[in-house]
Amino acid sequence: MTGRHTPRPGAAPLPRMIAAQAALETRMLLRHGEQLLLTVVIPTLLLVLFSTVDLVDVDGERIDFLAPGVLALAVLSTAFTGQAIATGFERRYGVLKRLAASPLPRWALLCGKTGAVLVTIALQTVLLGLVALALGWSPHGNPLAVAVLLLLGTAACSGLGLLMAGTLRAEATLAAANLVFVLLLFFGGVIVPLDDFPAGARTVLELLPLAALSDGLRDVLRDGAAMPWADAGVLAAWAALALAAAARFFRWE
Repeated sequence: MTGRHTPRPGAAPLPRMIAAQAALETRMLLRHGEQLLLTVVIPTLLLVLFSTVDLVDVDGERIDFLAPGVLALAVLSTAFTGQAIATGFERRYGVLKRLAASPLPRWALLCGKTGAVLVTIALQTVLLGLVALALGWSPHGNPLAVAVLLLLGTAACSGLGLLMAGTLRAEATLAAANLVFVLLLFFGGVIVPLDDFPAGARTVLELLPLAALSDGLRDVLRDGAAMPWADAGVLAAWAALALAAAARFFRWE
């Protein structure tokens, strides 16, 4: 006769394992001081600084231009830069190799990381939105279109971050991810309008994922557009290519 406390060894249901991994990844990210600096403090400081000090000429209210761009930068900082650096060092120290030997499938581990990124981006969006509203921001447009753009931007940046973390050495990932972050801060339409660049350069810059996300969010939140399909198409293309490349070339050790 079996008792009430008979052990039942075996793996937990897959959705529960993914949720537990996502919760763990989120707690680790929120407890990491350097990650918080990158994902929360820097975007907030940039939003406050450039919206209150006349450093860049923009059409209309500065906060209406800057808030969508800083939201896009927050996606880049979490889904690309932060995830690339953290995953790169987990790979170097053998963490990913050990997790890959657990009952959690490798694809489910990546789903857990993606879940943590989405939770963090949601928190960033709320925080930056409140700061922007306090600075006089008055957003417009369809919230569903904003959500679609943020999801596409997250997928594109996450795929690029995982591709970098899974193919380069950890030190190279650290340097490259931070370099890309700084370059896109100035050339991704976040604080400097793309119209300020020469026509040829602007055509190339508009194809970058951060520029497409910034412009798309600006079209919706500032201009009230229904859905900027061109920017959404650019983000979808980046997401498909980056995620496919990450799945193909990611090395677990």
